[in-house]
Amino acid sequence: MNHNTPLPLRHLTGTRPRVLTLAELREHGVTASDAAGRPWQQILPGVFLLHSGPATSEERLHAALLYAGRRGGEVMITGLAALALYRFTSAPTLLALPQLDVLVPGTRRLRSTGCVRVVRSHTPPRPQEVTGLPVAPVARAVADAVAQLSDAQTVRRLLSEAVRGGHCEPAALVRELTVARLLSRPHVVDAVESLLAEGRSIAEDRLYDLVRLYGLPEPVWNVDLRVPGGPHLGGVDAYWPDQAVAVELDTRAPRQGEDEQWSECARKRDALERLGVTVLHITPRKLRDHAEQQAAVVRTALTASADREPAAYLVVLPR
Repeated sequence: MNHNTPLPLRHLTGTRPRVLTLAELREHGVTASDAAGRPWQQILPGVFLLHSGPATSEERLHAALLYAGRRGGEVMITGLAALALYRFTSAPTLLALPQLDVLVPGTRRLRSTGCVRVVRSHTPPRPQEVTGLPVAPVARAVADAVAQLSDAQTVRRLLSEAVRGGHCEPAALVRELTVARLLSRPHVVDAVESLLAEGRSIAEDRLYDLVRLYGLPEPVWNVDLRVPGGPHLGGVDAYWPDQAVAVELDTRAPRQGEDEQWSECARKRDALERLGVTVLHITPRKLRDHAEQQAAVVRTALTASADREPAAYLVVLPR
């Protein structure tokens, strides 16, 4: 082939991003030796950058996906690169990352090389589309990033931004960290404890807003309930004494070794319901995504109290 012939590659070198695999070049009649004779770069094995300058962030991302054999929705950007695409301020910029994490099925034979670090998953999540690229969901991307980090402050900032920025709920993050077996690392455990406390605080604020925004009667907030002269029943986040309706924020995270906590919550709910109290469990996700629906659930429970047998008298104490 004459290297000065403008076709068939003029339309390729004029497009963005200018990254193609050797197989794609062959479809355009370009052999490996032809490619070597042009001012191009083999940026990764079998992946060519169709110009001689430095690769842009976009070109590096496309090259990483092409190297990993992007197909069938099973290959996606993850880790810090994914968080940069989600515009996390606590993540480095794409250009500052020496390596890009790419999530692939566990059965794939593929090695980390150059600017690509291969991360394997036996059950790849469904990717999100960000700037036209397949990207791991935030919780998975955070877990893959944390797996490579030893700095406690960086880990804490990433977890906090994921929750505070509304990208995902604490429980989803803890699930991914648990599956990745990262909760054996002390700096990760410390960050998770802080995350759960912050997630509960955010959920409490949303519950306050729910009551006021949808015109619900004002409850007593954050109280302990007790049978007069009898046992302590437990705390609830909001309680309407006249209607015997309680709301409890379900901010528990599925962590190893916490079966006892789940059992205790079930015991508390059973004890209250035996005394005639309606207990509503509301998750932070439902508060965030379905506030109007949750307000209707609370309002229905308050209205229905008029048709129920009167509940037992309970002592209400500040918590």
